[in-house]
Amino acid sequence: MQDRILRWPEVKARTGLSRTSVWREQRAGRFPPAIQISANAVGWRESDIAAWIASRTASVAA
Repeated sequence: MQDRILRWPEVKARTGLSRTSVWREQRAGRFPPAIQISANAVGWRESDIAAWIASRTASVAA
C-alpha cells in the first residue's frame, strides 16, 4: 500500500490546526515533520497524520 502525500489544505482540514500551530508543534517534536516534495513544496505522509490524530484522541480518552 502506498502512503499518500497530503498538502497543507488537507492537513488543515483533518487536524483543524492553523499553519502557525503546526509549525510550533513540529518545532516541539509533537507533530509529524513535513517532507520536501520539491524546491518549493512540502507535504505530510497520510499515515503520519492519521497516527497523530489517533494519538490525540487516545490521550483525550485516557
